[in-house]
Amino acid sequence: MGKHRRPGPPNQRSRATAHIDPNDPLAAYVKRRRAPLDQYRRHRPLHGGGGHLHPSEARVLEEWTGFAYEPVGTAPDLAAAQAWVRDLDPGAVDCEE
Repeated sequence: MGKHRRPGPPNQRSRATAHIDPNDPLAAYVKRRRAPLDQYRRHRPLHGGGGHLHPSEARVLEEWTGFAYEPVGTAPDLAAAQAWVRDLDPGAVDCEE
């Protein structure tokens, strides 16, 4: 068996690791603080189980805080939870003064 090599010309640096900004002392830790799959809001069934099985049951709403998901409220059903995830509130009224 031959040696493993990265593909590409030998005069280019590897793209296997992300570029880290030398001026930002916390740049190496930024990736760790991103939400899994870049999903900053999610909903889960209140009593567990598959989310698609009982669309009329209540949901727990969770937001990413930079370290973990924390519950921030509940939604009465799947449609309301999905609207919250998309940042839509069908019952909200714009109050501009």
